Amino acid sequence: MARKPHRILRAACVAACALGLGACDNASRQATTSDDAAAPAETTDMQFLADNAAWREQRLEGLLKPDGWTSLIGLHWIDLKTHYVGSGATNGLRLAMGPEKVGLLQRDGGRVFLTPERGVALTLDGAPLQGRTELKTDDGQAPSLVGFDDGKGQMTVIERGDRLALRVKHSEAPTRTQFAGLEYWPADPSWRIDARYEPHPPGKTLQIANIIGILEDTPNPGVVVFERDGKTHRLEALDGGEDSLFLILADRTSGHDSYGAGRYVYTDLPTADNKVVIDFNRAYNPPCAFTPFATCPLPPLENRLDLAVTAGEKTYAKAH
Repeated sequence: MARKPHRILRAACVAACALGLGACDNASRQATTSDDAAAPAETTDMQFLADNAAWREQRLEGLLKPDGWTSLIGLHWIDLKTHYVGSGATNGLRLAMGPEKVGLLQRDGGRVFLTPERGVALTLDGAPLQGRTELKTDDGQAPSLVGFDDGKGQMTVIERGDRLALRVKHSEAPTRTQFAGLEYWPADPSWRIDARYEPHPPGKTLQIANIIGILEDTPNPGVVVFERDGKTHRLEALDGGEDSLFLILADRTSGHDSYGAGRYVYTDLPTADNKVVIDFNRAYNPPCAFTPFATCPLPPLENRLDLAVTAGEKTYAKAH
């Protein structure tokens, strides 16, 4: 016998609860409706909950990957021409974890070179690192990846404005091994909002500040306009890649129930008739909510909403 739609929905709710996905209360009430309730509506709700649960699971898996954002252990600015790198006290760039001596880092203008310490096993992009090598930065390309501690640790060089920094990760970082989990508002289909896209003239940029105080001109292809509670709201959209728009927003929950420095949400590119769907259930915290070693962009003034977005990811509560 085929299972009734409300029983399928109840099963989806149980799965969501088991994952700690915050969808339980709403789904439980829906799951207790009679067999005579409209099956199409229940099926739609069930699919929404399932899709949202899958997205949240992927979100958590990404954060907790061995090289995910929770593995960050350091951000070291390369300000001098020469720095020794390692966990020992005599190093100019002292790592929180790893070998006492990793090597010698040298800067020549915008170029960075690493000479490994004798007897220390390092890799460069997965292959053994034998001698002095130039490290590519993340400026429009994949940065060189230096591995240490048998692959548990890795270093890359990043560019922020006119500054260079050594970003360091380790799979045994306390922020990863002691991660306390994510908390969300209950999934709510009403926060999946149909919006209008208004394109800007080609080439327009918007100055975006990041959490370390650097301003960057960022491609700003258009603005997304939506209605909520009878009021019109606007969010400037940034280029999210070839298939998406990127929204950085703050709202009335920021600094209270949600992260004080704002949240992020992606949308698909607008349709041919300039329609966009914003799913605020998928608004999530930037990496800076979990580590002091990230360089997160912050919401521009234009994206500070006079609206409490009670959907998506809440403030991260660290384990004690």
